[in-house]
Amino acid sequence: MPRVDSQKFYSSAIDKYGITAKGVNWHSKESQKIRFDIILEMLPDKLSSYSIADAGCGFGDLYLYMTKKKRAPREYIGIDSLADMYSIASERTGCEILIADICKESLPAADYYVCSGAMNVLEEFETHLFVQNCFNACRVGFIFNVLHGEKKSETYNYITTAQIEQMAEHLGVKKVVFRDDYMQDDITVLFLKEAI
Repeated sequence: MPRVDSQKFYSSAIDKYGITAKGVNWHSKESQKIRFDIILEMLPDKLSSYSIADAGCGFGDLYLYMTKKKRAPREYIGIDSLADMYSIASERTGCEILIADICKESLPAADYYVCSGAMNVLEEFETHLFVQNCFNACRVGFIFNVLHGEKKSETYNYITTAQIEQMAEHLGVKKVVFRDDYMQDDITVLFLKEAI
């Protein structure tokens, strides 16, 4: 069973906060931007040469942020499991948005997969499936942020560095890059298919 009912978790936030960072259960717009900046730092400089799939794209905020920063990819595909997110992201980005359960369904190929926050309410096993599916579907690498540490929570999923390293080993990741210097209890990880 999922840690929480994603449909209720996000629908109630949208009802309460609308199409905002809090509407996708971010603590604030500022914390969302910090995480986006770290993802952008880990992506190649010439993003216009690459395709990106955003796993758990929510309202399409990452794409809008990339565009604002003049770092739009050659192609952007948003993927979310909720119909509300699909409708809103489609309208806001004008890009291809897919409805899919990332833990279970086959995913489209893209140079990079990115995920910001979407794994924070998954069970440990689901997190492994999510990471595995995104890594298998990417050509170059998968960048994701998760809550980091040993904390136990009824709602949120915290992962240790050792657990991330185990996942990388299991998936045959050639190079792992960690960033945990930007916010307490948060880590951004890059899994690369080749050790560049």
